[in-house]
Amino acid sequence: MADRKATSEILNRDELIAAYEAGQRAFSGLALAGVDISGVDLKGADLSYADLNETNLSQANLRGCDLSYASLREANLTQADLRGAMLIGTDLLGATVTETNFHGADYDPAETHFPMGFDPIKAEMKSDRANA
Repeated sequence: MADRKATSEILNRDELIAAYEAGQRAFSGLALAGVDISGVDLKGADLSYADLNETNLSQANLRGCDLSYASLREANLTQADLRGAMLIGTDLLGATVTETNFHGADYDPAETHFPMGFDPIKAEMKSDRANA
């Protein structure tokens, strides 16, 4: 079984997958901007505060992931599964979200930033704030 890798030591797709397959789920602060990790299964991982700008996450399983305060600017999330994910304060500006499943994902209307024209209500997301 592989040793637990510090998030700062994970520099590419293979290292991320190996750490996840070894049972690691804590990847807070991960920096993989611009990396192709399409199709990866990271269900339930903590990716809070991660730098995933311009990352290809198409068809990735991110179900139940904590992406709070992560930056996914210009990321490709085409057909990704984000059901039940935590998107509090997440920056998705410019992200491609074609056929992305956001059902039941939590967001903060004041702090989560979506691509132009994206409607979290139509995407069946859940606001973490009561309507004022």
